[in-house]
Amino acid sequence: MSEELPAREAMEFDVVVVGAGPAGLSAAIRLKQISPDISVVVVEKGSEVGAHILSGAVIDPVGLDKLLPEWRNEETPVQTAVTDDRFYMLSDKHALRLPNFMMPPLMGNHGNFIVSLGSVCRWLAGKAEALGVEIYPGFAGSEILYDANGAVTGIATGDMGVGKDGAPKASFTRGMELRAKYTLFAEGARGSLTKILMARFGLDNDSEPQKFGLGLKELWQVAPDKHRKGLVQHSFGWPLDNGTGGGSFLYHYDDNLVSVGFVVHLNYQNPYLSPFEEFQRFKTHPLVRETFEGGKRLAYGARAITEGGYQSVPKLSFPGGVLVGCAAGFVNVPRIKGSHNAVLSGMQAAQSVAAALLAGRANDELADYEAGWRTSEIGSDLWKVRNAKPLWSKFGTLAGIALGGMDMWTSTFGFSLFGTLRHGKRDSQTLKPASECTPIAYPRPDGKLTFDRLSSVFLSNTNHEEDQPVHLKVADPALQLRSEHDVYGGPSARYCPAGVYEWVEEGGQPKFVINAQNCVHCKTCDIKDPNANITWVAPEGSGGPSYSTI
Repeated sequence: MSEELPAREAMEFDVVVVGAGPAGLSAAIRLKQISPDISVVVVEKGSEVGAHILSGAVIDPVGLDKLLPEWRNEETPVQTAVTDDRFYMLSDKHALRLPNFMMPPLMGNHGNFIVSLGSVCRWLAGKAEALGVEIYPGFAGSEILYDANGAVTGIATGDMGVGKDGAPKASFTRGMELRAKYTLFAEGARGSLTKILMARFGLDNDSEPQKFGLGLKELWQVAPDKHRKGLVQHSFGWPLDNGTGGGSFLYHYDDNLVSVGFVVHLNYQNPYLSPFEEFQRFKTHPLVRETFEGGKRLAYGARAITEGGYQSVPKLSFPGGVLVGCAAGFVNVPRIKGSHNAVLSGMQAAQSVAAALLAGRANDELADYEAGWRTSEIGSDLWKVRNAKPLWSKFGTLAGIALGGMDMWTSTFGFSLFGTLRHGKRDSQTLKPASECTPIAYPRPDGKLTFDRLSSVFLSNTNHEEDQPVHLKVADPALQLRSEHDVYGGPSARYCPAGVYEWVEEGGQPKFVINAQNCVHCKTCDIKDPNANITWVAPEGSGGPSYSTI
């Protein structure tokens, strides 16, 4: 069919940025700050900037202070300063508050801000556009362009108007080629184009496997007497068992808003575990449930989070481009923060790109960006916490957090008793066969505090054109039945937080059903399938969630 398609139109830029998150927008802004004559375009698969941004979020303003030094004197969405910072260890009925003085200094949140990260990105987009950056929301990068020598020369956006059978419809329109001297990939965790680059250039050959968590979040408007503006509350433990990593948060901000979130590390072993159901159980804890009495749930979302840290950061540069932000793996897991490093990495990449362009270079490798991040603030931030995740994975929640905290304290003074630990397995390799595990009986939702997946997906404002190819690609359907279903008990029906996957009986045989229209683009299936048999690719146009308020 490709031979029959018309040629794509092309546009030329100095720089193409894929993804309008904090990293991509900061890179675009910094490029224009350095040289207004550099032509920059940002493509964003969400229907608008911020539509696919999901985060707690408590942000460290160190990046904003460097990118936009005058931001504190302007009208911005960064309004709620942290005033109360609490850490708890939970059992099923009790909560033990950990004294703040016990926490490593970098874990403190005073001086940070509680925000809607989507709103911050919309504000940054306005800053970028005012400087002359072109931003194209609703266009997903679907293909990487290369020159004859194999260097990246830009991206192509996806074709529009393709039917479920793969044939062009009457509304068919070819995608656009956006050609560039340098291309910055800022897709976030587990980006589809980033995966291709990893394989083509062997970017992760010399790093530890990337590790991931699944973050689930709800936004509530609570009763005024339940609101504690500026309160940041983190917890770990129940409802997860000691062998399953994860944590939770409540952030109180703005007009009686509370952001409640739950993270499950995707190296869990029990295929019967459902991160979504564990999140709903968490809200019933005595420490938490009172906050939501008399409140209203406004929004829901889910997203994978990079958790590998320092030792899992791949090679970031390749001929014609670089990785930035969460695509590079710059999340600080113990702090549950990545936006500060995303902004800083976008700026560092922009400075390397601008220097190359001003020197007359194009489509070569930006080795200085690759060489410089480890000695920068990003490297320092990640180095101090590099052992927290592997210690948690090896020793379980209680001992792992205690040892991780000790390691972060000693790393503050420049040394570690553990050196730099390895992660070992990929998250797709950690499930045990269903026969070795006990099913988990989750309570039915009450529709007031706890909810089902479909009503939650409704609140995510997820929408996809139904007559389009399924964007969740199963490489070997027979393997999915033989292994994912028969050996592991069909965990896709439980790890997916949006009800995309089902195993149903048809003619007396199990059948794998993919409800692609429910997909909130969390990428969990691309990470956790035990055979790495499912690949997430960008759907047509602006499909997916629309986190307008979250």
